[in-house]
This record gives sequence, C-alpha cells and structure tokens, in this order.
Amino acid sequence: MSATAVHSLWTTAADPISKIDAPKIEYGQLAPTLIVVGAAIVGVLIEAFVPRRSRYYAQTFVSVVALVAAFAAVVALAADGYGTTKAGIAAMGAIAVDGPALFLQGTILLAALVGLFTFAERRLDPAAHGNRVDSFAAQAASVPGSESEQKAVKAGFTTTEVFPLLLFAVAGMLIFPAANDLLTLFVALEVFSLPLYLLCALARRKRLMSQEAAVKYFLLGAFASAFTLFGIALLYGYAGSMSYGTIAQVVDGTVQNVTPALADTMGNDALLLVGAALIVMGLLFKVGAVPFHMWTPDVYQGAPTPVTGFMAAATKVAAFGALLRILYVVLPGLRWDWRPVMWGVAIVTMLGGAIVAITQTDIKRLLAYSSIAHAGFILAGVIATSPDGISSVLFYLAAYSFVTIGAFAVVTLVRDAGGEATHLSKWAGLGRRSPLVAAVFAVFLLAFAGIPLTSGFAGKFAVFKAAAEGGAAPLVVIGVISSAVAAFFYIRVIVLMFFSEPRPEGPTVAVPSPLTMTAIGIGVAVTVVLGVAPQYFLDLAGQAGVFVR
Repeated sequence: MSATAVHSLWTTAADPISKIDAPKIEYGQLAPTLIVVGAAIVGVLIEAFVPRRSRYYAQTFVSVVALVAAFAAVVALAADGYGTTKAGIAAMGAIAVDGPALFLQGTILLAALVGLFTFAERRLDPAAHGNRVDSFAAQAASVPGSESEQKAVKAGFTTTEVFPLLLFAVAGMLIFPAANDLLTLFVALEVFSLPLYLLCALARRKRLMSQEAAVKYFLLGAFASAFTLFGIALLYGYAGSMSYGTIAQVVDGTVQNVTPALADTMGNDALLLVGAALIVMGLLFKVGAVPFHMWTPDVYQGAPTPVTGFMAAATKVAAFGALLRILYVVLPGLRWDWRPVMWGVAIVTMLGGAIVAITQTDIKRLLAYSSIAHAGFILAGVIATSPDGISSVLFYLAAYSFVTIGAFAVVTLVRDAGGEATHLSKWAGLGRRSPLVAAVFAVFLLAFAGIPLTSGFAGKFAVFKAAAEGGAAPLVVIGVISSAVAAFFYIRVIVLMFFSEPRPEGPTVAVPSPLTMTAIGIGVAVTVVLGVAPQYFLDLAGQAGVFVR
C-alpha cells in the first residue's frame, strides 16, 4: 500500500469531524418537561441550602408552581395547534410533540399536582414531639427501630426530599409517552423509575414493609428495564436505526436507501419479533398487565399511600402512552403478530385482576388488583387499532387517574393507633361513624366498577365500543364479564361500610388539612363530571388522538 493511499485514508477519516452540527432544540415545545426538571433541580438546591424549618414550605411552593406552570405550557402548546396542525418532531428527532403526547402530559401533570397535595398533607398523624409530620420517614437513612431513628423523630425531622423526587419522576413520565426514538424511551423509563423505587421505601409507619416493597419493585423493575434494553438492541440490529419513523419504514418495507448491511438484517424477522416482544414486555411490566403484575400488590401495599396513589395513576398514563406509540407508530406493520398476543394478555389481565381481587383482605391490595383489571380494560382499547381506540384509551387514562388518587387519598384518612387501618375488617361500619368519607369512597368504588353516571362507565363504554368496532367483540364480552366480577368486590366494600355494625375499637377518620380535602374533592368532581357530561372530554381526546409519524 503506497504512502499516498495511506495519506488519503487519513484525510478522509479526519474530514467529517469539522461538520458536527450544533443540536437544534425547540425549547418552547419542550417547555413542560424543562420547567419540571428545572424545578426538581431547584428542589435539590433547597435541600442543600435552606434551613430545615423552612424546607417543607419552600419545596411545596416550588413544586406546585412548577406543575401549574408546566400544565399551562402544555395548554399553550395545544392552543397553538401543536396537538393537531403543527404536530411534529422536536429535539432532533428525539421527542414527538403531537396530540397524544400533549394530552397525556397534561393528564400526568394534573395527576401529579393532585398527588402532590397528598404528599404535603401534615395533619393526619398526631404531632410528634410538637412537630407536624407527614407520611414519610423522619430520616430515611436510619435503620428502622434504631436509636438514630428515635432521635430523628424526636427532633421532628421530615423527609422533604420527596418533593424533588416526585418532580424528577414526573419529568421522566412527561418524556416517556412523547419519546420518538428508543434511547430517549429508555432514558425516560429510568428517569421516572428510579425516583419511584426510592419513594416506595420512605413510609413513616411500617418501615420494614415499605423497604421490602421498594426492594421488590427495584429488583423486578431492573429486570424489566434490562429486557427493554435488550429489545432495543435487537430492534436496532434489525433496522439499523433508533428512530421510530425509520424502524416503522423498515418494518413496512418502504425504506428508501437500503445499504448491504441493512439488506442482510432486514430479512431476519427473528430480530424484529424478539426485539419488539421484549420492548412491549417492559412496557406491560410498567402497566401491570398479568404475566408481569407480580410486583403490583406488594408494592402498592408497602409504599406510603400518597406514593401509591401517584404511582398507580401517573405510571399507568405514561406507560400506556409509550405502549400506544410503540404499537401504532413503530410496529403497525407487525399488527397481525402483536394483536393476538395482546388479546391473550388483555383477557388474562381482566379476568386475573378481577378474580384474585375477590380474595383480598387488605384495602390497598384490593385496589392494586383492581388496577390490574383496569390495565386489562385499557388494553382492550389498545387492541382496537383505530383512531377511536386511541381516543378511548386517552379518555380512560384521564378518568382513571383521578379516581385512583382520590381513592388512595381516602385510604390515608382511616387510621388507628398503628397508622393507616388498611385491613378490610376495620372498615366495617365506617358509613355510620363518618358517613361523608364512606360516601366519597363509595363514589370512587362505583366509578371503578363502571356504574353509569361515573367516569368509569364513560371510559369503559368508550373502550369497549372501540374494541367492538375494531373486530374484538369476544374481548368485549370477556371484559363485561370481568367488570361484573369486579363490581362484586367493590360493592362488597360498600356493603361492609354501610350495612355492618361498627366495632367499638375500630379506626377513626382523621380530619385532614385542606390539601387532602382538595385532592379528594378534585377526584369526586372529575368522577362525576366525566360521568355525567363526558362528551366534551371525549371530543378533546378524539382531537388529540393522531400520532405524528
């Protein structure tokens, strides 16, 4: 090889380095996420520099302002037409700004705001040594039952770090349904999972159970993340790209410039099928669909109840958004392969969640299995593969998230000497002792059961209608049967509260501050409004139901 040949090799290799372009970032379109991330960083600084006495107020203020501002940014983008006519890809192909993304981001932000009110609640536990305390451990790092824990409680410490953790989780959730390439999807998955693992471990009462829940969630979540990442690697190997649009073209066979390497891998369907299966599996884990649901009851029961409510609502919204985008944008060419699998998952999830819930004796575990059954109902809408399917799923997610946060907020109110009284036997006769709280909880249970005039009915009706029109009528029949099974255990709790004798040593209902009252009030209001007059919101979800390619 002559010297000139070597020389020309050197020059061509070195030339493109000067051409790396500066990234183009559309800050306006990414504003909701950027506001939340910025506030989370401010929250970390507050922990570092603000004296302990004022931290709680500073953190609550920053968090509320950030979530409200981010929601305002989402509304502004939607009003500006970014959900419909101006929908496009931002941040150099990393993030899609379109109807479903904005609708789900708005839902996540509102759910997080309502969840934040339950996080900030400080009147439920009796004041410890003259200090108001919340649901979170006095000092998370101290061993349960140790001397350092007693000192922390005596000093009146509180874990105000939960506020920035909540904001970081929300930031990840905002990007997750909007991600437009697989790496962004994975990074968002990690950004919202890690704070949730931590938040689950921070209960003030029953600390060992809380830490056990967090470890279970962390180990299973790490496995699910690993599967997702492996699926991403295989899909990249198949299509030679991370971007949703390019992968979709390769799957459809409409890709323009086929390189020899791509021609080799394109013929290999095993990479595509296994990769897609692994990614979808990771998302189904987050959603809590049946073969991957084992973490749900344990984590929901062990985590602090405000965290459980937030997690049950917001994680579902984010994960279903990402699942919809993967199935409808990346893999529409694989529809005949993934629909039968999703049929199976949806059927097992609806029946499994409803049947196992009947045997539960703990109210938080009952709600966990109920949330598994709801994941099955939403999957029925995902299977519809029609515009109605998308909009019905968006509507169901919005309706479901407020009912869930409201229900878990009510659970925080029913207390005995050991903290929250979550065993069902202790709820007997609650309707006679405090009729208002029991009535509110009954509204939420009826909404979960899908009784007409509640948001649950409007959501289930929309999802089942879309599924039936999409040719999944048998699925709808199974869905209605599981709804009937589920209605049994919801109504059993209502009967227990109103028609059985209260026990003399039963729990009391704590009087909350206006924060939790607001959270529960918003939950009831949304439940009734979406049940009585759902049309406006169904139309909104319908307008938002078009993915950008």
